[in-house]
Amino acid sequence: MKKFVIIIWGLILIPLCWADTRTGPYDYPFVNPYEATVLGTPEMYGPSADGSAAPDKVRVKEMTLSVFKDRQVPDVFWHHDKMRYSIAYHKQKAPLIINIAGTGAAYNSMKMIAMRNAFFNAGFHVLSLSSPTHPNFIVTASKSMVPGYIEQDARDLYRAMTMAFDQIKTRVEVSEFYLTGYSLGAAQSAFISKLDEEKKQINFKKVLMINPPVSLFNSVELLDEMLEDNIPEGVKNLDDFFDRVLDKFAEYYKEENGIDFSDPDFLYEMYKKKPPKETTLAALIGFTFRISSGSMIFTSDVMAQDGFIVPAGRNLSAYTSLTDYGIVVTRTSFTDYFNEFFFPFFKAQDPDLTEKQIKYKTSLESIEEYLINSPKIGIVTNEDDLILAPGEVDFFRRVFDSRAMIFPMGGHCGNMGHKTNVDHMINFFKN
Repeated sequence: MKKFVIIIWGLILIPLCWADTRTGPYDYPFVNPYEATVLGTPEMYGPSADGSAAPDKVRVKEMTLSVFKDRQVPDVFWHHDKMRYSIAYHKQKAPLIINIAGTGAAYNSMKMIAMRNAFFNAGFHVLSLSSPTHPNFIVTASKSMVPGYIEQDARDLYRAMTMAFDQIKTRVEVSEFYLTGYSLGAAQSAFISKLDEEKKQINFKKVLMINPPVSLFNSVELLDEMLEDNIPEGVKNLDDFFDRVLDKFAEYYKEENGIDFSDPDFLYEMYKKKPPKETTLAALIGFTFRISSGSMIFTSDVMAQDGFIVPAGRNLSAYTSLTDYGIVVTRTSFTDYFNEFFFPFFKAQDPDLTEKQIKYKTSLESIEEYLINSPKIGIVTNEDDLILAPGEVDFFRRVFDSRAMIFPMGGHCGNMGHKTNVDHMINFFKN
């Protein structure tokens, strides 16, 4: 790769790159993967930069669905009585893209809305689903209520999307079906594609994986380490770290006489004025993951009545303070969840199951032969994706060959909103 720095802006380098992406020059602004992951794509580099803005009004309908009609929802989760999803649809016949959110994210998170708008603007219907690790999905649509076992999560998602389409099929005229997802949702989409070829209930024509992990457990260990290795004295000082982050926001707020949180580039502007250390960015990424995984662990523990976080048999009402439980889960790593809750739960169902087997089954390596021989599946990832262990980018090159689009930079999902990336996603399904 040849790299030419064309602008120096504070401590931020804006490069012009050529790489094996078959896209020509790539002007994503962040060379550092931690910067990319935290800051994403500034608006000036997004699809609206050339004037092709997303439509002023996307025709979208918020929907709810009862997946398990007899499931009793604990009082503490009264607001999760049904599975929530959305459908953005055109009045005319069009292809339908089903989109799966990343770890802990809802169907209407910022990344999901951006993807929905881009695909809708390109002429697709878009059905958006929350991650199986999101509390609403765990409570309403997960059979085991213990997410992370990708084969089972894929079955849960497949059940949910077939039921959702059955609910909206009189509203939406579909020519063919496509599937995509980002991060964990990308890995799940590969397993769903394989399941769909067995069940043939939907028949996906194309599947695009965006920044997937190769191994779920390699990735979550990397994310846990980002938090634990970059806070002085470790997770026990998490409160001090969070206070320092809030102080930075308060300082910027005072200097700027306020922050416009509706401005998608406010974080970018703040960063230019007060660029933090790389260790702080790494800790922030790990902290964000810990919040998502903590919410998942708490929800799963309550639903499965395991006693891992909440004592078994204790009933939490809609008015019960959850502060103490929140403190516990933010200090609970995914490794703790795996060793003390996740693995024992599935081991009880299959006494012959080993840790090595379950970790293998939650990796793309377990379906490698299928991925090699399935021309309808493509992948987009980055050379510097922070959730990939050494050698895992090479796994994508070897398995997907010409079906892999590997950008030189972008961190983990940081460049998803870049114009070149958006164009590639749209062209993958259109051409």
